[in-house]
Amino acid sequence: MKKILLVEDEAHVVSFIKKGLTEEGFEVSVAFDGKTGLQLALENNFDLVILDIMLPEMNGLEVCKSIRSKNQTIPILFLTALGTSENIVLGLENGADDYLVKPFKFIELVARIKTLLRRSSGQTISQNDENITSDHLYTFNTLKINDYTKTVTLENEEVSLTSTEYKLLLHLLKNKNKVLSRMDILEAVWGVDYDLGTNVVDVYINYLRKKVDTKSDDKIIHTVIGMGYVLREN
Repeated sequence: MKKILLVEDEAHVVSFIKKGLTEEGFEVSVAFDGKTGLQLALENNFDLVILDIMLPEMNGLEVCKSIRSKNQTIPILFLTALGTSENIVLGLENGADDYLVKPFKFIELVARIKTLLRRSSGQTISQNDENITSDHLYTFNTLKINDYTKTVTLENEEVSLTSTEYKLLLHLLKNKNKVLSRMDILEAVWGVDYDLGTNVVDVYINYLRKKVDTKSDDKIIHTVIGMGYVLREN
């Protein structure tokens, strides 16, 4: 049974979400303020965190950033009544994987949760596993992605990525040598089909560069000024 932490201060919203997710087969723990939510997140092994932005004691952005500094892989879904582009991007830039604007339909919440859990459910599986095919393996120089086990290696050393960083790198690698616009990346990685008007793509490109572009003389992620980004040899 997947364990979900819900950090939300509105009692009626908590009741609605907890009841529905429990009926869907999830185990749900609740915190009504940011500090308690952060403590629970750091002291327990949850599979996913649902986080409101406007919280007492400590706001959701601070909670998200603190969780992400300790745990790079746990999926974090923001629920927010602040549906402006700026607030959405602030959530993404602080480490969230997805967001849902209130009011929302419960069926959409469940769909987002299941998608995030699928993305983060990579398991350590032998390279000889009969289910692994060439369709799951992507390579570029010494960079390798196994999309079956959701693992990334660089020069045979595993690289730890957040789920968003992983999706971004995989999208770049699937389209190597092709210049991808920011809009293309937003749609493919964040599922956003409009310009958020901020630098969330640039922020995550920089995150990736720090992890996979470690050699100053052999960069693979390049900026094409005025057009976007491309993964190719230097």
